[in-house]
Amino acid sequence: MTAYDERASLGGPPARAEPRVGEEPSSRGDLTATAERVHRSVEGVIEGKPEIVRLALTVLLAEGHLLIEDVPGVGKTMLAKALARSIDCSVRRIQFTPDLLPSDITGVSIFDQQQRDFEFKPGAIFSQIVIGDEINRASPKTQSALLESMEERQVTMDGQTYELPSPFMVVATQNPVEMEGTYPLPEAQRDRFMARVSIGYPSPAAELRMLDVHGGASPLDDLQPVAHAHEILKLIEAVRTVHVAETVRRYTVDLVAATRSHPELRLGASPRATLHLLRAAKASAALLGREYALPDDVQSLAAPVLAHRLLPTAQAQLNRRTAEQIVREIVQRVPVPDPSAPAWRMPGQQPPCLRGL
Repeated sequence: MTAYDERASLGGPPARAEPRVGEEPSSRGDLTATAERVHRSVEGVIEGKPEIVRLALTVLLAEGHLLIEDVPGVGKTMLAKALARSIDCSVRRIQFTPDLLPSDITGVSIFDQQQRDFEFKPGAIFSQIVIGDEINRASPKTQSALLESMEERQVTMDGQTYELPSPFMVVATQNPVEMEGTYPLPEAQRDRFMARVSIGYPSPAAELRMLDVHGGASPLDDLQPVAHAHEILKLIEAVRTVHVAETVRRYTVDLVAATRSHPELRLGASPRATLHLLRAAKASAALLGREYALPDDVQSLAAPVLAHRLLPTAQAQLNRRTAEQIVREIVQRVPVPDPSAPAWRMPGQQPPCLRGL
């Protein structure tokens, strides 16, 4: 059965979910069907935001972590829950509060009087999908408890290293820092999120559909898993096989390097951002049915992958310039690789990509 525990408890690690959605995908058609099922399941909950759902799925298949930032009430936690419940895997939710301790997340060693030894009690991070609700309401010390887990997919406690399950993804929500009672995420923490997304308000038509469909009950009540964890691992393996030509890799490096020398930025994107942008571009290409990445994939993901890592200068802030605006200008300014360059696709390569999502 699906292990869905919304409490940040200190119990043992959740049991691995038993397959019940379908057999392990082995063909290209199976991979396509799995990705489409997850996409439709989440989109059925988040009305009128298909591009947001696609980005969340892209981050999942690129083995990244997603930060959802927006004002209260627009569906941040709903998106995180919908993505988690659409996959039959272990899920934990952590409600970040000012009194939350790092040990509530990573775990704690407790002395067992019968065994006369310390026993490690895993925290809520020991799950395949971790929902961090309102992450910036906890202190920076508690937020930093996620650093090792998000980057190395492991937890070190009392000199012992514990591996986290796979796939592993952190989906965190936060309110803008202007909201009362919030702490800004440290730069090292923000850099570990592959992408940041803002849901925004729905259109009047989408909001009307929301009232018609979800007015009586929560859309999460009837949401059932449509894919198993091992199917997601197969999708991730397919994304890894997507080919990236040398010209596209160089273009990715040029985009990120431009943020480090921009006069309106006092902190540019890190080399980790370059890796995240390339991996996200490969996932995007696969979801669009291609076995190779294009500069278009890099361009479309530049803002959500890079903007949250950048720090505008004081003068740029006075001019009401945002990091997203600066990234879009960089995308317009950096030369795009020549289409007449060597073919994007590797000769003879036919990886099991996803088609038509």
